[in-house]
Amino acid sequence: MMNVPFLNLAAQYAALKDELLPAVERALASGHYILGPNVAALENEIAALTGARFGVGVNSGSDALTLALRALEIGPGDEVITTPFTYIAPAESIHQMGARIVFADIDPRTFNLDPQDVARRITPRTRAIIAVHLFGQAAPLEPLMELCRAHRLHLIEDCAQAIGAEYHGKPVGSWGIMGCFSFYPTKNLGADGDGGMIVTQDEALNRRLRMLRVHGIEKRYYHDLHGYNSRLDELQAAILRVKLRHLADWNARRAAIAACYDAGLRDLPLQLPFTLEGNRHVYHVYAVLSDQRDALHQHLAEHGVPCIIYYPRPLHLQKVYADCGWKEGDYPVAENISHRILPLPMYPELTDAQVDYVITTIRQFFRPA
Repeated sequence: MMNVPFLNLAAQYAALKDELLPAVERALASGHYILGPNVAALENEIAALTGARFGVGVNSGSDALTLALRALEIGPGDEVITTPFTYIAPAESIHQMGARIVFADIDPRTFNLDPQDVARRITPRTRAIIAVHLFGQAAPLEPLMELCRAHRLHLIEDCAQAIGAEYHGKPVGSWGIMGCFSFYPTKNLGADGDGGMIVTQDEALNRRLRMLRVHGIEKRYYHDLHGYNSRLDELQAAILRVKLRHLADWNARRAAIAACYDAGLRDLPLQLPFTLEGNRHVYHVYAVLSDQRDALHQHLAEHGVPCIIYYPRPLHLQKVYADCGWKEGDYPVAENISHRILPLPMYPELTDAQVDYVITTIRQFFRPA
């Protein structure tokens, strides 16, 4: 039996050790540990990658969303629409602003926001839409942008899982008023700790975000805004700059692994990932749908392939939102997907032999010898 870790960050470190350690040593020797030259350089590099004018490094992807809403002065009485099928960060950031979370259901093929359901949720109080590019594929940006233009709304892109992805040839992060990125270690571009970034084309928002991340300061000890302590530190920026040089190759490897999974599993009773025409998918997650999800999950674990389920319970059914009045049946597509979804191991360091083993193990479940 082969053991195939669901994630293997140690393998990434081993491959990059000779590049990472000198970069860390240079950052330590500089004596400049907060908002130093590595942070400034990384901001420019991520902005260039996404086609944005400005990048603003912050403490995490969650903080990126919170500061984006704060920069738009969204607060009590406002509504923000997002998806119930993702990590909690977008909903959490809306709640932290005192605004009302409004969920819209998802497309059953891509698991991203369904623009038609979004349209039904817009009210005079709606101020923004947070579109999550789930699992590495862009949300339907053109229809969402049309809704935003028609109703004078802001589109915020949650790009935490999709750095390097494109929608109709244009990078994610460059469509909305702001794009928010996470550098959590498991992401396609991951730090060795927390980190995040906001990109924007808007000079005024860039200035405001830079103040918000440092206690509302533009001039030291003069506080013009109610801000936060949310700075990307110099060590993480140094590490990310090394890793950024490998991102294109890593995303290409993810796509190659996805193609192997597609070829090896397509004749089984599974729903495989669907990529919309014109999208460049970067496969942060490769997830299948199965009516026998729990049994398949157990079978894989018993054969050395442990998997983590994203997401076993949609956000509207989480205990933290029990007082919001949502109930089962409110978002039927998200609920159905949560009962059937099973992500498979997906990271660039997976070997061909490991990928073949995962495929073989799944095939044995459905077609035992």
